[in-house]
Amino acid sequence: MKRRQFLAAAGAGVAASSAVAMPAIAQSAPEIRWRLASSFPKSLDTIYGGAEVMSKMVSELTDGKFQIQVFAAGEIVPGLQVLDAVQNNTVEMCHTVSYYFVGKDPTFAVAASVPFGLNARQQNAWLYQNGGNELFNEFYKKYNVYGLPCGNTGAQMGGWFAKEIKTVADMNGLKMRIGGIAGQVMAKLGVVPQQIAGGDIYPALEKGTIDGAEWIGPYDDEKLGFYKVAKFYYYPGWWEGGPTIHAFANLAKFEELPKTYKAALIAGTTYANTIMQARYDVQNPPAIKRLVANGTQLRPYPTEVMEACLKATNELWAEISAKNPDFKKAIDTMQAFRNEENLWWQVAEYTFDSFQIRTRPRG
Repeated sequence: MKRRQFLAAAGAGVAASSAVAMPAIAQSAPEIRWRLASSFPKSLDTIYGGAEVMSKMVSELTDGKFQIQVFAAGEIVPGLQVLDAVQNNTVEMCHTVSYYFVGKDPTFAVAASVPFGLNARQQNAWLYQNGGNELFNEFYKKYNVYGLPCGNTGAQMGGWFAKEIKTVADMNGLKMRIGGIAGQVMAKLGVVPQQIAGGDIYPALEKGTIDGAEWIGPYDDEKLGFYKVAKFYYYPGWWEGGPTIHAFANLAKFEELPKTYKAALIAGTTYANTIMQARYDVQNPPAIKRLVANGTQLRPYPTEVMEACLKATNELWAEISAKNPDFKKAIDTMQAFRNEENLWWQVAEYTFDSFQIRTRPRG
């Protein structure tokens, strides 16, 4: 074959192979645009920002082909209705805390955080490495969604009150903003729980519509201005030792994604899960100093109150488990994991942290 004929034949072969390959590549990387409804206002940049961190990473991993546009609470639907919007495909995705939806089923709470549950590291270990994500996604199928951890705040504070809490009797009759299943525990102590979105807490405290409120911790609570209308700040938030914030995708939409896009979404949510907690760990220490400088009175929950809350929690778990097999499976699994984890924590983690705290330089 002459040189010119050879080159022509080779060129034709390359062109033919390109004609086959290019459509295959295009099909494997389609342009996909999703909308995500957040339960949080933009002003709470760390918790709201978790969805933005995830969205940016997903876009970068797919060369901009998979875009997820984030909308703050109220821009498409109210913050406490975002899961409904995903279920009915009004939006493809939401960013929220699953314990907001205990009215649908109390099992939703266990996936995020329950009273006297797991700390943040234990929560991640359970979800990522001990079957937690698989357990809950089997449950979520009933609600037409797929869940991915997409943030954690670390241990939260125990709420703001106008008056001191010295005994269990002081809890009786208090109207308190407290989310999820923890409100049911508080109700056993005589508290009247209120489910109020974050942006509505301040005016409720200011007007005296509620007597106390919990939200997250120093950084966000300072932004919301609670210290201006309530003097006493309690700790710990025993109902949220390490709450997971979830990204929920419409199940059918998630299953339709190309394999590489699913991987990008999992990678993006996992990255956001890490970044959110890192941000809170950086932001909370200076925020607690500022709050105290502005007159906030820090108070630990009295041991009597903590023990009464633990007793009420165990009673509630027994009551719900007796009539809800999904909840029983989830809570039993979580508690068994917690007990094993705390055995290890007692040996190394707790003793290390305790020594470091006791010997911290003062000043």
